[in-house]
Amino acid sequence: MAAFFKSLIKNKVMLFMVLPGAIWFFFFSYLPLVGTIVAFKQYRFNREGFWASISKSEWVGWDNFKFLFSTNDAFTITRNTLLYNLTFIILGLILSVAMAVLLSELVGKMMAKVYQTGMFLPYFLSWVIVGYFAFSFLSMDRGMFNQILGWFGAEPVQWYSDPKYWPYILVLVSLWKSVGYNSVVYLASIMGIDKSLYEAAMIDGASKWQQIKNITIPMLSPIIIIMTLLAVGRIFYADFGLFYQVPRDSGTLYSVTNVIDTYVYRGLKTTGEIGMSTAAGLYQSVVGFVLVIVSNFVVRKIDKDSALF
Repeated sequence: MAAFFKSLIKNKVMLFMVLPGAIWFFFFSYLPLVGTIVAFKQYRFNREGFWASISKSEWVGWDNFKFLFSTNDAFTITRNTLLYNLTFIILGLILSVAMAVLLSELVGKMMAKVYQTGMFLPYFLSWVIVGYFAFSFLSMDRGMFNQILGWFGAEPVQWYSDPKYWPYILVLVSLWKSVGYNSVVYLASIMGIDKSLYEAAMIDGASKWQQIKNITIPMLSPIIIIMTLLAVGRIFYADFGLFYQVPRDSGTLYSVTNVIDTYVYRGLKTTGEIGMSTAAGLYQSVVGFVLVIVSNFVVRKIDKDSALF
């Protein structure tokens, strides 16, 4: 015990730096775990408070989970959630790494900062604003795309009524918003690579592509694996704003825009069953946890040093 307190005193500065983040995680990540019991109850609110409401609510077991799997939409929302997230992970990784490599190769550091800021900015825009941006391009009457089509004598497209375009639109909008932010992590890793490695490669006559292929990418592989593992953990989570705000909740697009999060939201808005939404969140968390454990186990078998834990 004495050694424990001695260690606390020795590392007090570092502990104080960690304290705000630890408090945030306690209140917003760990404390709410107690509320997962709502997933197994038919929650009914009363004026005595949240915990009294839980204790007096009827226990229904796994009935709330049937909400996700007993409907005709279960396959559609699961397929959309998985396929979109797989696409975001793969294309996002490729484009983020490519963008980071390009920025690191720019000679003018001032221009590199300008480009980086321009790519970073969309991340801070809310999906409501992004949805209105998309609407300004896709509106049937005044949208820029339909105006361009009109100049060439083509018929206007009813973008918000035709599902076939939206898988491409959603992927494009998501990448536009996230690639700049994700590239910062890889750019920071590239800046930490020992420059003597590149100097030695140049002396040996390696081209710029050979330097990227044989030095930059291998040195980035640990952070690439970590970021991918973290992304896999959220593969059953969909970005609600992307799939709800950008398509403007158009019913004709549900076949390609309806994901688990939007389906639960609409169900909660219609039925008011908090237990069902809690069950969906618990299901997403458990599946994500299992996927991270399994993926990390596979990585450890291949390369122990690249594993997350």
